[in-house]
Amino acid sequence: MNLKGFAIALAAGAVVFTGCENAGGNAASKEVVLANKQDTVAYFMGMMTGKQLKDAFNFEVLDENIVSAGTKAGFADDSTALFTQDEVGPIVQAYFQEMQAEKVKSQYGDQQKEGEKFLSDMEAKDGVMSTGTGLLYEVVTEGSGNHPAVTDKVTVHYTGKLINGKVFDSSVERGEPSTFGLNQVIPGWTEGLQLMTPGSKYTFYIPHYLAYGEQGAGQNIPPFSSLIFEVELISVAQ
Repeated sequence: MNLKGFAIALAAGAVVFTGCENAGGNAASKEVVLANKQDTVAYFMGMMTGKQLKDAFNFEVLDENIVSAGTKAGFADDSTALFTQDEVGPIVQAYFQEMQAEKVKSQYGDQQKEGEKFLSDMEAKDGVMSTGTGLLYEVVTEGSGNHPAVTDKVTVHYTGKLINGKVFDSSVERGEPSTFGLNQVIPGWTEGLQLMTPGSKYTFYIPHYLAYGEQGAGQNIPPFSSLIFEVELISVAQ
């Protein structure tokens, strides 16, 4: 019955719904009587709340009877609640974080596997070196001078690519080098640029966990993306 149907029925008298409610595996008949407009609005609000919760979250793993019990506790001003919001907050937050992580991993799991295979193939190539963290790098041109410290500022030219060769960012294409603190960038950059000296050019092959991780970055870098960076270190300043 839609809202128009509710209005017509209410004009004639009370509306009675009969349904089945499962409790402990036994079906039991239950009547819902909408005697006035307030009852209709209350039923509609409950119906829409349930629909929104079902659409927004995975209720295949949540018991709707327990959800209903929590709703009743809320109407009772928490007097019958099993815990306070402060007590359960961290549990709820962790649950939804786990749900989101599983969703992302399910959607982008192939991205991670492709990246791992790419890095494994690159590591086997002559001239490609690795560090203890899993960062791979290749020296194109060696410079001279002091290596930057993690607290230094560096000026660089760079081109960033996905492993399929698609460029997602390039100071070279913009025609202007970038300057930033070495402790303000992704871990792969922080580690990799400390291997360089001014005037050197390196190519870095960075696993997702040293780049933008499980979140990715914007629309151009999907979650779990391994990345390629061609970097020229121009200068170092404290």
